[in-house]
Amino acid sequence: MGNAYKRVLLKLSGEALMGDLSYGIEAAVVQSIAQEVGEVVRQGVQIAIVVGGGNIFRGIKGASAGMDRATADYVGMLATIMNAMTLQDALEQLGTVTRVQTAISMQEIAEPYIRRRAIRHLEKGRVVIFGGGSGNPFFTTDTTAALRAAEINADVVFKATQVDGVYDSDPKLNPEAKRFSSLTYGHVLSHDLRVMDGTAIALCKDNNIPIMVFDLSVPGNICRAVMGESIGTIVGESCEIS
Repeated sequence: MGNAYKRVLLKLSGEALMGDLSYGIEAAVVQSIAQEVGEVVRQGVQIAIVVGGGNIFRGIKGASAGMDRATADYVGMLATIMNAMTLQDALEQLGTVTRVQTAISMQEIAEPYIRRRAIRHLEKGRVVIFGGGSGNPFFTTDTTAALRAAEINADVVFKATQVDGVYDSDPKLNPEAKRFSSLTYGHVLSHDLRVMDGTAIALCKDNNIPIMVFDLSVPGNICRAVMGESIGTIVGESCEIS
C-alpha cells in the first residue's frame, strides 16, 4: 500500500513525550517517535512537526496560579523549544536530517521561522520542527499546528494523542463512550468535542485540511496514518459522521 499523503504536519503534545513520567521527557519515548518519523521520511513523505510544552510548563496552568497570562504563555513557548531541540537530537542520532525553526528568535540554537525556507527544507527531505508556538500569547500549539499546516500547504494534520480517536464523551470516565471514525468540522465545533481548540478547527476548515486523530503510543501508528489506514478519527469537510 502506498503513501496517502506527500506532505504532513504532525502535532505532538508535550505530554506525549513524558511516557510514564510525571514530568519532563522520557528518552525511550522520544527515541521511538524519532524512529517512526525517520521511517516516514525514508518512504519519501515530507514531514513537519509542531510540539507542545505541557510536559514542562503549561501557560494556562501558570496563569491560573497567578502569573500574568502573556508571561505564562511565553514561558510555555520556551518549553516547546526545549522539546523541539530534544526531538531534533534524537532524529539526527538516527541519521534523519532535521531543522528546528522557532517563532521566537534564538539564532544561536535554531533558525527563525521563515515559511519559504521551511518549505525548501521539506522539499530536500529534511524534517522541520516548529518550536515556540506561533510566537504570540493566547494561542495554543494546536492553533500553531493548523496555521503552519496551512502555510506549508500540508495535505493533513496528524494529531497524535494518548487516545485512539475522538469520542462523544470521556472514555476514561464512560465505558460506553462511542468512538467516531469520521466527523465534519461543523460537528466538532457545534458539539465542542475538543479534538483541537476551536481556532485550530476553524483554520483547518477554512483551508480544507483534514485532521487525523490517533493513538501515538501504538508502535507503527505514524507510518500507518501516512499510508491512509483508518486507525483513529478523521475530521474533514465532507466526512460523514460515523
